[in-house]
Order: sequence, then C-alpha cells, then structure tokens
Amino acid sequence: MDTSEKELRRAIAAARPRLEAITDAQAASPRSPGKWSRKEIIGHLIDSATVNHQRFVRAQFTDELIGPTYDQDAWVRVQRYGEAPWSELVSLWTLMNLQLARVMEAVPLRARTMPRARHNLEQIAFRVVPPSEPTTLEYLMQDYVVHLEHHLRQIFEPMDAR
Repeated sequence: MDTSEKELRRAIAAARPRLEAITDAQAASPRSPGKWSRKEIIGHLIDSATVNHQRFVRAQFTDELIGPTYDQDAWVRVQRYGEAPWSELVSLWTLMNLQLARVMEAVPLRARTMPRARHNLEQIAFRVVPPSEPTTLEYLMQDYVVHLEHHLRQIFEPMDAR
C-alpha cells in the first residue's frame, strides 16, 4: 500500500498539467448557480492544505488529535479567490501540497499510527470518525488526500456536465 504522501505527490503530478490547461475564464465561471467556481474550489483546497499543515504538525506533540476547525465558505469568500489569477492559485496549491507531502513524509511511524482516543474528526474530517472510536494521524492524512481528490474531480468535470 502506498503512503499518504506518495498518494498526494501522485495526485499533484497528475492534476497540475490539467489545472494549468484550464483558462482563467473557465476557472472563474461558476459550475452552477450557488456553487463554487474552479478558482474557489482550488482556493478551498489551498485553505485545506494550510489548516491540515497545522493539524499534522501539532499532532506530533500530543496524544490527542484535536485540530482547528474553520468556516470554509467564509474563508473562500474573504480571500476572494474568484478574483485571483488562476495561474497563481495553481502555483500556490501545488507548492502548499508539495510542502504538506514533505511534512507527511517526516512524521515518525509512532506518531502516524498511535491510536488517538481523544479527537475531533467528527468535526474536521472529510470521512468523519465518531468520537467514541479511536483514530490515527495516518487516517487523517489519508482523509486529506481523499478530500483533495474529491474536489479535483469537481474541477475536472466537463463544463457540459453542469
């Protein structure tokens, strides 16, 4: 089985050229009424990378897996990703995720696999874990990649599928 960081690096390598092929106008267009544009989705993924960076680093210093929460819609709105140049957003997304892969790679095995009885993955994970079930940092790192791939599929869905 591949590690989370290998899966993340593979996702970055596969997505980057496809992201770079999207025009600024295509990226700015809302996918459908009330939905995020591709720029806003990639902005959300940038936010997710920054928040999960903190979660992955901090989890190495505690026996708990309590990570910060955030209001994703508010973060996307106040950062005005829809007005940013697509090429800059793609570059930032790429670099943030390459750094996150380095962080993931450096996490010691004990910190990755240690069961955490106290966590808030029912609030912060894409694939939630009930508070009554222990979990691991490895699960949260895998969950990050699953979340990223989910949103990349949204970005790459054909324009006519909207």
